[in-house]
Amino acid sequence: MALFRRTLLAALALPAIAAAQSDFPQRQVRIVVPFPPGGGLDALARALADRLQAGWRQAVVVDNRPGGSTVPGTDLVAKAAPDGHTLLVTADNSITSNPHLIRALPHDPMRDLAPVSLLVDVHQMILVNPAIGARSMAELVAAARAAPGRLNFGSYGNASQPHLAFGALMAREGIEMVHVPYRGLTPAVLATLSGEVQMTLAGIASGAEHIRAGTLRALAVGRPTRFEALPEVPTLAEAGYPEIDPRTWFGAFAPAGTPAPLLARLHRDIAAAMADPAVRDRHLAPSGYTVHAATPEATAAFLREDLEVKRRLIAAAGIRPE
Repeated sequence: MALFRRTLLAALALPAIAAAQSDFPQRQVRIVVPFPPGGGLDALARALADRLQAGWRQAVVVDNRPGGSTVPGTDLVAKAAPDGHTLLVTADNSITSNPHLIRALPHDPMRDLAPVSLLVDVHQMILVNPAIGARSMAELVAAARAAPGRLNFGSYGNASQPHLAFGALMAREGIEMVHVPYRGLTPAVLATLSGEVQMTLAGIASGAEHIRAGTLRALAVGRPTRFEALPEVPTLAEAGYPEIDPRTWFGAFAPAGTPAPLLARLHRDIAAAMADPAVRDRHLAPSGYTVHAATPEATAAFLREDLEVKRRLIAAAGIRPE
């Protein structure tokens, strides 16, 4: 039935698709973001919408559809007409984590969505409250081994990036720490600041001010090279833990069946919007993102690799599908 419905939608959309390739867009474009307003992903989506609207001379609106582990918002795009007028801007959990976590997923992200572009890598740091005394990953592991179950880590929910990273760390080192889930990044960082938990993960935009103030300590960053703004913080690879990097990223997607010429047009226009100084200097550089703006083909290859990376991390963390 689902296959029939998708085939019917594609058939009904054929005239619109043919016109869209030569004169796209023909009406308002909706960018679905399956997260609440106000976060880094939402801010990037809105910045892109503003630039695309100016270039396309059509309204481009951001439609926040939070909740349900991003499934409802992602599903909306997976089942939309493949004519470029409904797009998805989301994070890695929607595409490469959920297939390993949700048994009754109503769509297959790898089959039912067409990659437009891997936009950015979102590099996260392992942040600890200085009260625990650890100044390196080795010292953190030693502290956890000396006091099994006494250290807590804050996450953004089940199977979120901190859960994957610290879960993999516990599995590798045979240590025991307690997972404390919060409703988002900011509460987890605040809990670490207050000492309610001893550690979490956060990006440079959320953590740099606290690191410089000495109220949080960064032990490592999941990044190929060190941050220029925080050169004293080693990478996870330098610290000896490259395999626990949860590889957070943001990407843009269209419904499967979107014609290749239209995907190429969407990619070209989104890449141009990301290169605009108003987007680059305000939203990308300050957040420490690695900008890709990758082609649909390169993004598809990356997704196949990341799907396996997430499978290994989820298995190592002992997280079972629900």
